[in-house]
Amino acid sequence: MNALEADSRSRRNTWLAAIALSAALAIAGSYLSPWLHYVFKPLTTLLIVAMLLKRGGEAELGSDRGPGYRRAILIGLLLSTLGDVFLMLPGDWFVFGLGSFLCAHIAYLVGLTRRAPWFAAVWPFPAYAALAAAVLSVLWPHLPGELRVPVIVYVVVLAAMAAQAAAVWRCRASRATALAALGGAFFVASDATLAIDRFAAPFAASSLAVLATYWIAQTLIALSVRRG
Repeated sequence: MNALEADSRSRRNTWLAAIALSAALAIAGSYLSPWLHYVFKPLTTLLIVAMLLKRGGEAELGSDRGPGYRRAILIGLLLSTLGDVFLMLPGDWFVFGLGSFLCAHIAYLVGLTRRAPWFAAVWPFPAYAALAAAVLSVLWPHLPGELRVPVIVYVVVLAAMAAQAAAVWRCRASRATALAALGGAFFVASDATLAIDRFAAPFAASSLAVLATYWIAQTLIALSVRRG
């Protein structure tokens, strides 16, 4: 490892430590202090945004399409920050949060299709479709009627994003594409846990499980924007 690589790794680790500390405070705040939660929940996602911006406009995988991928991920992270705010506000802002994250996943999808075309590998799509169907089967009896269509749309887009990330990794295997694929999988886990806790079977450790997997997902997706 040369000095430049060592310096880059050190700075990356500093960002990751800051993100982890902010996430821990946000999660603690969800149990102990609403104001701590209000401050550190959006701050954690904004730290991921700042890490991505600081890493600059690298060429992704040696492709001239890289800046478009970075831009799409940045837009998705900013929309996710908006979703974070809606979901933590007092009152029922769930639909607004759902819409913000729906747009974020669309942005991620646009970025992922710049790395490889749709269905570059087929198997992730039926796999994630089956998982989405299983989650919906658990949620369906508990969903209010007015939320059923929005939730179906959201689940389909989320599953498509995760499947496309896995397909990109399958046909263009690299550290960057593996990070995006893992990020998609963690996002599915986080949102499935959130939905089950909210609508079907609430449990005490839900904030820890949902937020930890959520920020792991976002961090992995941000780190997937890197030099080839």
